[in-house]
Amino acid sequence: MAPRVLVSDELSETAVQIFRDRGVDVDFQPQLGKDKDKLAEIIGNYDGLAIRSATKATEKLIAAATNLKVIGRAGIGVDNVDIPAASRRGIIVMNTPFGNSITTAEHAIALMFAVARQLPAADTSTQAGKWEKSKFMGVEITGKTLGVIGAGNIGSIVCSRAIGLKMHVVAYDPFLSKERAEEMGVKKVELNELFAEADFITMHVPLTDKTRNIIDAAAIAKMKDGVRIVNCARGGLVVEADLAEALKSGKVAGAGFDVFEVEPAKESPLFGLPNVVCTPHLGASTTEAQENVALQVAEQMSDYLVRGAVSNAINMPSITAEEAPILKPFIRLADVLGAFVGQVTESAIKEIEILYDGATAAMNTKALTSAALAGLIRSQVSDVNMVSAPVMIKEKGVILSEVKRDKSGVFDGYIRLTVTTANQTRSIAGTVFSDGKPRFIQIKGINLDADVGNHMVYITNTDVPGMIGFIGTTLGEAGVNIANFQLGRDKQGGDAIALLYVDAAVSEDVLNKLRANAAIRQIRPLVFNVD
Repeated sequence: MAPRVLVSDELSETAVQIFRDRGVDVDFQPQLGKDKDKLAEIIGNYDGLAIRSATKATEKLIAAATNLKVIGRAGIGVDNVDIPAASRRGIIVMNTPFGNSITTAEHAIALMFAVARQLPAADTSTQAGKWEKSKFMGVEITGKTLGVIGAGNIGSIVCSRAIGLKMHVVAYDPFLSKERAEEMGVKKVELNELFAEADFITMHVPLTDKTRNIIDAAAIAKMKDGVRIVNCARGGLVVEADLAEALKSGKVAGAGFDVFEVEPAKESPLFGLPNVVCTPHLGASTTEAQENVALQVAEQMSDYLVRGAVSNAINMPSITAEEAPILKPFIRLADVLGAFVGQVTESAIKEIEILYDGATAAMNTKALTSAALAGLIRSQVSDVNMVSAPVMIKEKGVILSEVKRDKSGVFDGYIRLTVTTANQTRSIAGTVFSDGKPRFIQIKGINLDADVGNHMVYITNTDVPGMIGFIGTTLGEAGVNIANFQLGRDKQGGDAIALLYVDAAVSEDVLNKLRANAAIRQIRPLVFNVD
């Protein structure tokens, strides 16, 4: 059956057609996002939800979305999606961070020009029949210093445009390397340096705990007298009341704002002040940008639902369309390794270490780790997946670490999962052979070579004669057929393990007969989904 996607906001017909061309059954109801009750009533019928800003993907709506696998936001902002709720339900949340980059950058430059030359006020005055040339004295852009807070996708475009305008550009971004800054032609500075040097300041960072109120009264005090401030990024980056006071005092000569602390902005301390230019969150509002993000979200959602590729996800490691088929068998391997440990571990987990050896170390290990965690938790939470598992592990306070190393053994690449509890440490390793199927290659440090089947039995025992015959006879008398039987031991008379791949689940009565043998210390029936 083809995956079904609901489009509940306005998307172009071209974008809708992309879904159809990719084999997705699309239901285009662009006004539905405004009717939250009707949306909640039908959302359980869909695998994907494509939205803009009108639809609110709240915790309540997500709870009703029993089949939903992906939410695609045509645009960069995901303020209208409850990401923690989606993550807990295993729903991927995607956005389109690059489709409106140029448009937003251009809007920031436009606001900078408008503030520099007081264009809106001059227009209003002139159209009112006045001719107030001396009232609207502006400043040139050329030769001025622009401080860019955030030199990522949009910020870097602003830097490029500003350099073209013959401005000096200084940039603050913790993730900007000196080499990249030199390549861009900008000077990398700390935030206080930027405040001290900039004639104009523009922000291009997300709203986080670290960036909230990044410009307040204390920051403004460090700036040049007569600085002009532009914000096309996110409301909440600037304390509007503090900026308003600085505008009134003349410390700040002007401001251009496209975003506000509360939106829609019906009121703001900035409204009505001289040389403040305000627009209603128009950063992405061009015909080209709206079409670009619509096409991108349709392509991204289709690629995920049809091919398993994940791109621009907020809460899930990206998996390209090219690497998806290569990664798929190793994702299945990671899942079964996690499932094995999850089914044989009884006490609370304190630490998890995942070792990637050889070829696996060069793969998308974030995706593999997510798969391993999903398998690990599944014995306790049946509907966990690669999205929700990392969230659950973090909420439990479990220490998680990844280790990568070059090839160290006979296998080109393998994965080892080690889990530590208050009582013990469990370890299992596996690889993928040329047939694409997962194999167990080591348990508790004991080497073996075992196929992974839907139904298996794991036995730990003391190494004594007769165990193979006892296990085989007991299962045979019960009518249990053994497809594969793997044994291993650390030394003669020491710890030994048996891993049996059987055709069907083994009853508790049969397991109890096996437990009656004094040499057997533990028996665990295991279930894997490897079909």
